[in-house]
Amino acid sequence: MDIELARTFLEIVSTGSFVRAAERLNVAQTTVSARIRNLEQLLGRPLFIRNKAGASLTPAGEQFLRHAPAFVQLWQRTRQQVAVPAGHRAVLTIGSEVTLAQPLLLNWVRWFRQTLPDIALRVHVDVPQDLINQVASGIVDVAIMYAPQHRPGLKIELLVEEKLVLVTTNPEVERLEEANYVHMDWGPDFVLHHDMNFPDVTPNLSFDLGTLALSYVLMSGGSGYFRMSAVEPHIAAGQLHLVPEMPQYSYPVYAVRSANADESVVGAALTGLHAISRGNIRA
Repeated sequence: MDIELARTFLEIVSTGSFVRAAERLNVAQTTVSARIRNLEQLLGRPLFIRNKAGASLTPAGEQFLRHAPAFVQLWQRTRQQVAVPAGHRAVLTIGSEVTLAQPLLLNWVRWFRQTLPDIALRVHVDVPQDLINQVASGIVDVAIMYAPQHRPGLKIELLVEEKLVLVTTNPEVERLEEANYVHMDWGPDFVLHHDMNFPDVTPNLSFDLGTLALSYVLMSGGSGYFRMSAVEPHIAAGQLHLVPEMPQYSYPVYAVRSANADESVVGAALTGLHAISRGNIRA
């Protein structure tokens, strides 16, 4: 079977639409439709029900979804093994969300070069939704993420428990002051608990990238919720101050990998990642 057929099928499942799948794959919608027709002819069953809302799986589509990621993963791994550089025993693709790239991902890469120099690396940084799709499809072997989606065929391991704490540039502040509060969107769980604790707060400045929001607070003054590991150096330097008796929120970091990953390579890589994450998350 043409691997592009399985990859196209997975993109439609991920996006819920033939149109959005075509955009993600950078091909015409007619190409996506033709691929699915070919796949349905090969399997002898319709896979999707198309409607105004997009596309939903038929029972046969649900069954194929259990196997399609394995097809893609097998192809990706085969291609990578064929392309192993001379003098190396394997290729590993590792990735992370943007906010975990420095220093955790960077330190992991440095550990690899020192400890496992016979492993060739591909390093990838992406947004969470695309990253989890790439792990599920076998494009990325291991990814470092916050709040990954649980899916069949994935293994998720806790690396470290982060905390989100309220800090301010003004040491006199003893509560959340709406006027200079910078809201950072740390995801649906944080938003839910934040709204429960501060139902009357309506921020007039919001960010969706923690490093950018923190830089703004440090440069312009104000307060906001940030990861403890990110603000510790600034607290030590007197630039930021913890707001006392304010709620703190858990924000754990996970390693996500395929259940079919090569344990001889991924196992050693995760051992190093666990060791690094216990003492080196500093950004």
